[in-house]
Amino acid sequence: MFGALKKKFDAFIGRVEEKAEEEIEKEESEEIVVETPPTEKRKPQEPKAETKISATTKIKSLFRSTVRLSQSDLDDIIWDLNLDLIQNDVAVETADHIQSELKNRLTGVDIEKGKIDDYIKNALAAVLAETLTPESELDLLEFVKSHPKPVTLVFFGVNGTGKTTTIAKAARFFMDNGFKTVFAAGDTFRAGAIEQLSKHGENLAVNMIKHQKGADAAAVIYDAVKHAKAKGIDIVLADTAGRMQTNVNLMEEMKKIIRVNKPHLKLFVGDSLTGNDAVEQARKFNEAVGIDGIILTKMDADAKGGCALSIAHETGKPILLVGMGQGYGDLKKFDRDWFVRQII
Repeated sequence: MFGALKKKFDAFIGRVEEKAEEEIEKEESEEIVVETPPTEKRKPQEPKAETKISATTKIKSLFRSTVRLSQSDLDDIIWDLNLDLIQNDVAVETADHIQSELKNRLTGVDIEKGKIDDYIKNALAAVLAETLTPESELDLLEFVKSHPKPVTLVFFGVNGTGKTTTIAKAARFFMDNGFKTVFAAGDTFRAGAIEQLSKHGENLAVNMIKHQKGADAAAVIYDAVKHAKAKGIDIVLADTAGRMQTNVNLMEEMKKIIRVNKPHLKLFVGDSLTGNDAVEQARKFNEAVGIDGIILTKMDADAKGGCALSIAHETGKPILLVGMGQGYGDLKKFDRDWFVRQII
């Protein structure tokens, strides 16, 4: 998992460390040349005298405890990292942000000679953690606990991201934390969508509110909320039809769902394997309805990891949950520190 990106970061750390070692060697072998003072007389044809550094001063240079890297030392290394990031599903804007922040943290700083590797890793980890930090934090469980019931969560995304299966996994996630859930079969467009969600409901012992195929999705979700209120159910998990961000009619339907039901949270479900496509999808959905959080599927199969960095940075929205396997229990809370540890 994330092996490709990890290799690029390892190579970057190694190159910066190597450059620092070169600067140390250069500094320790350098001889200072001092021109003879102008007041000292010399013969007309006599060249200027040169005085090498004294033994005392040379020893002081050898025992200097820090090294400092200039912008010229780092330019090529950080530029190469920028290209590597783009090749590993990191959006151009996000790659540029990481490049700029690394320059700020590594240029002109006194780094202890014995701690160069640690300093570089810590600087990189801090930049990545900051890149993943949303504009405002959101703890999903705490949100549900603190809001009047039922809490309505509507799931959006394009076709093929595993949205319906993710809703089933979300039910298990909430049930494991003591909440009662109900499904709203709001995908009345795709053939077999209602049956698929119904099967998940049977497996998990979760009731489902449905209408016939082709029905108004907003009405289905509305009825599910009424049912949850009557039965004392904590959370309504509402499925919706998968839609491309360019499909005007279905995007308008999505806006209607929001307008009618006023859900507590609008959650975008993206496939981490699609890289920058998922970033563009999230951006368009956010522009259309204002998403509140992100769920990334198939992260356990993601060899790159760039999608998570980009989607968090580009939208400013929190990644709440990630799919880490095929089972119902494989939807996990996203942990920024865990993610950073995987790639450094």
